[in-house]
Amino acid sequence: MSYVFSQESNDPQEFYWYKNGFSKNELERIYKDVEDLPFQEATTFSNDGDKSVRSSSLKWIPQNENWEWLYKRLMELAVEANDKLWKFDLVSAPELIQYTEYYASEDGHYDWHQDIGPNEGSLRKVSITVQLSDADEYDGGDLQFWMGGNSVINSAKGSGVVVVFPSYLMHRVAKVTKGTRRSFVLWVGGEHYK
Repeated sequence: MSYVFSQESNDPQEFYWYKNGFSKNELERIYKDVEDLPFQEATTFSNDGDKSVRSSSLKWIPQNENWEWLYKRLMELAVEANDKLWKFDLVSAPELIQYTEYYASEDGHYDWHQDIGPNEGSLRKVSITVQLSDADEYDGGDLQFWMGGNSVINSAKGSGVVVVFPSYLMHRVAKVTKGTRRSFVLWVGGEHYK
C-alpha cells in the first residue's frame, strides 16, 4: 500500500494564446527598430543550414534599454500562461529575441521541430511566438502543432497574436506560398523541467 499526496494535474500539450498581445503602434515600433539590425541566415541546433528543414532570415534583438519593454512584456505573457496551464519553474530568459522573416519566394518554412536541444536549448521550457504580419499579408505560413497521429492544430493568425507553448511541443511553420511572414520568438526557462 502506498500513499500519495494529491497533486494538481494539467494538460502538458495545451498552448495558450492572446488575440491582441501587441497593439498596432507597438508593432510599428518593432518594425522600425529592427530595420537597423543585421540579417543572417537561420540555422537549427545541428547548425547545418539545410534549407529543406528551415528557410528563413533572422535578426537577434539585443537586450538593452531600447528593447527592455519588449522583453518585459514577453516575460509577463509567459508567466501568465504558465501560471494558468503548466506551472513550470521559470527562472530566466537568457537568450535573445529572434526576429524572423519567411519569404514565399524562397519557400520560407521551418519543418517539424521542438525548441529544446543541447546547451542553452536544454533550459528552454516555454516558447513565445508573436505574429507581426497581418493574416492577409501572406498565404500559408501557419504555426502548427502536432498532437500525435494525424492530429495537427493551426494556431491563430494575425498581427499582434501571441502564442505561448511548452518548448517540447512538436511544431512547425508551414511553407509560405505568397508574401512574407514576419514574427519573433523568445524562450523562457532555466534549470530542467520540474
